[in-house]
Amino acid sequence: METLWLIKLIFAHLMTDFVLQPKSWVRDRHDRHFGSPYLYIHGAVTALFAGWMIGSKHWHITVIIFVTHILIDGWKSYRKNTAGYFLIDQLLHLAVILGCWWFSFYDFAVLQQTVTQLLGDEHLWILLTAVVFLTGPSGILIAKLTEHWRSQLENSETLGNAGKWIGILERIMILAFALLDQFEAI
Repeated sequence: METLWLIKLIFAHLMTDFVLQPKSWVRDRHDRHFGSPYLYIHGAVTALFAGWMIGSKHWHITVIIFVTHILIDGWKSYRKNTAGYFLIDQLLHLAVILGCWWFSFYDFAVLQQTVTQLLGDEHLWILLTAVVFLTGPSGILIAKLTEHWRSQLENSETLGNAGKWIGILERIMILAFALLDQFEAI
């Protein structure tokens, strides 16, 4: 029940933010900010869809989603249309959804048990260490090893930044494929 409830809220968010929201509403919101009627219509559509997904018993969650969705999207309308602000916007919406889910099904004993298990999970710490190594230190090592060739290229800084992010994604994907025994994908 609890997991299904969370999935339905995430589904409602994805449907209303990416499938059902016309681009004209987004443009109007970016032009008129909190003065855009579409900001409030979108907030209402999102809240009503979420309420429909989880049932009228949780009407207070619908109100929370309505208010926070308007505030988050209104805040975002003042920002540049960049990947960074897009991610912040989506993470804020997800935080609200997770917060609603958490406080609706809150059980301190389960939280305490989960934290204890995570802190003592050797495999989790090995995985986290590998991910940190693959994203940071290995990228620095690769940059130092290829510095001679990069210095001979025009726009090497731009190329290096693109290569940095592509390299991080590649290394994480290779780790994931190796852990899943999907060596053909590598």
